Amino acid sequence: MAKGKIKVNTENIFPIIKKFLYSDNEIFLRELVSNATDATNKLKTYSSTGELKGDIGDTTIEIEIRKEEKQLIFRDRGIGMTKDEVVKYIADIAFSGAEEFVEKYKDKGDTANIIGHFGLGFFSSFMVAERVEINSKSYKDEPAVLWSRDGSPEFTTSKSDKTERGTEIILHIAEDSTEFLEEARITTLLNKYCKFMPVAIKFGTKQEQKDDPKGKKDKDGNVEKLTVTVDNIINNSEPAWTKSPSKLKDEGYKGFYRELYPMNFQEPLFHIHLNVDYPFNLTGILYFPKLANNIEIQKDKIQLYSNQVFVTDSVEGIVPEFLTLLHGVIDSPDIPLNVSRSYLQTDSNVKKIASHITKKVADKLASLFKKDRKDFESKWDDIKVFIEYGMLSEDKFNEKAEKFALYKSTDGTYSTMEEYKKKLKANQVDKDGNTICLYTNDEQAHHSYIETAKERGYDVLILNSPLTSHFISKIEQSNEKVKFARIDSDTLDKLIPKDEEIPSKLTEKDEEKLKPVIESVVKKEQFMVQFESMNEKEAPVLITEPEFMRRMKEQQAMGGGGMMGMGSMPDMYNLVINSNHPLISKILAEKDETKQKDMTKQATDLALLSQNLLKGEDLTNFIKRSTELIS
Repeated sequence: MAKGKIKVNTENIFPIIKKFLYSDNEIFLRELVSNATDATNKLKTYSSTGELKGDIGDTTIEIEIRKEEKQLIFRDRGIGMTKDEVVKYIADIAFSGAEEFVEKYKDKGDTANIIGHFGLGFFSSFMVAERVEINSKSYKDEPAVLWSRDGSPEFTTSKSDKTERGTEIILHIAEDSTEFLEEARITTLLNKYCKFMPVAIKFGTKQEQKDDPKGKKDKDGNVEKLTVTVDNIINNSEPAWTKSPSKLKDEGYKGFYRELYPMNFQEPLFHIHLNVDYPFNLTGILYFPKLANNIEIQKDKIQLYSNQVFVTDSVEGIVPEFLTLLHGVIDSPDIPLNVSRSYLQTDSNVKKIASHITKKVADKLASLFKKDRKDFESKWDDIKVFIEYGMLSEDKFNEKAEKFALYKSTDGTYSTMEEYKKKLKANQVDKDGNTICLYTNDEQAHHSYIETAKERGYDVLILNSPLTSHFISKIEQSNEKVKFARIDSDTLDKLIPKDEEIPSKLTEKDEEKLKPVIESVVKKEQFMVQFESMNEKEAPVLITEPEFMRRMKEQQAMGGGGMMGMGSMPDMYNLVINSNHPLISKILAEKDETKQKDMTKQATDLALLSQNLLKGEDLTNFIKRSTELIS
């Protein structure tokens, strides 16, 4: 038996591993399976280049728990290691077996699946094990070796009686890490980190029902089933994103989506297959889900891989923020595997990849818009939040999206902004030359306002996403003569002012006389009474909410924009009195103060009710008063 010492100070290496490479001790499993995968893929490369003769046989990686012995074992049938290689790659961390291998064989075979650095990754096992053994037999005609090390810098090597090619890593689990001796825990980690690794991974066995090969049939004529024990292969070594797009049909993409998200029962709207080999390597499939208005619920559904090895599913800050609303997989060997998330955010390759994905997504949407606009329109309500988010956060995406971003009117028609400006040119341009885009965020709540606008020949958009206030502000900034106004933010004559004015039936003295009567039946701190000269066919009293104040509050509530302190301010409304309506003249002429006040209260309550602002005791009194009037 030979003894040796690790060349890197052990007291220093583990803080580095924990701080800079691994945020959680569970990552050791990914590292050891990655190393086993490397060893297997190296074997396949040797075989393809002729350096290894004969059949390489079964290359399945096995993971085994020996609970009583407190052992967790990782077993591969890869190239194995000689004694000298074990000492070199394990005792001298400065050497990287994978790096040397790729450099040596880069022109001789496919090394794309060489994923790890057998060194630091291996040492992550000491985060959960008090002692680690390596039992390895090289593909070369040399004796097998047994390497062993506990928590100290010293290690031992001795001859092993192992006869089969490959490596066995035996972890003697520490007392504070016995959770890793539980089958359920290891199953969870394998599904998380190793679900799509490129070599078959076995974890125990399972029972399956198969047809009886002897052809026995039950009383109904069906072939009887036999219960058989089979290997429990936990991974799909050839996931959809590794295949050529030409070999996948729509059902294949949907099937992979169900594999990624087995608890998501909604089918994706469409997908984008990424397949790039220059100037960087990138594969993946991104799906457009049906997006709800709650943006936060939709985030963190993209899984980031490096050569089929799971890196993270927290991609915010790594890919542009709006892309986090998509689902799917991104895989690139140019993404470092063993680094922190903060490092990924500043890595130049990651930034290039993020920029490319943004372009591909924009190009895909533009293609769908041009190819089948009707189909694109049918999906618009489900993807508009994503596109608005992208236009707000990424200038390059915004430039492309302006050509396919749609605006839906209350009559069900869709227009791009350029198309919509032409549509409004005849009727919705004010006296200053501004094109006024009227909109609603709630068709039911604003029904009376919308109907009044339609009677005037005006078009009303439906803008009801959580990003609307930010989004329309951005459009106004890039389109100097385009203004947005919610349909309930003012009277139509104020929203789209024309040169002609409607004369008022009330004098200033009439207004001064009537104003205190109206203020006496509403909350002065919430409503500002104002008189407007409107068409007598419009409502006698309207509630409007000023566009600027409301928009600033909404922007602050969603984060970014707005004005500090606006979010905590109470909602303020205008109580607009139609000075030309006959009811207002009747209220003014009424001599009985009690009756005058009741009429005023009834008119203002109707306006409040139309905006869902009449509640509690006021609503109860309104119903009682209305019943009495009917009687």
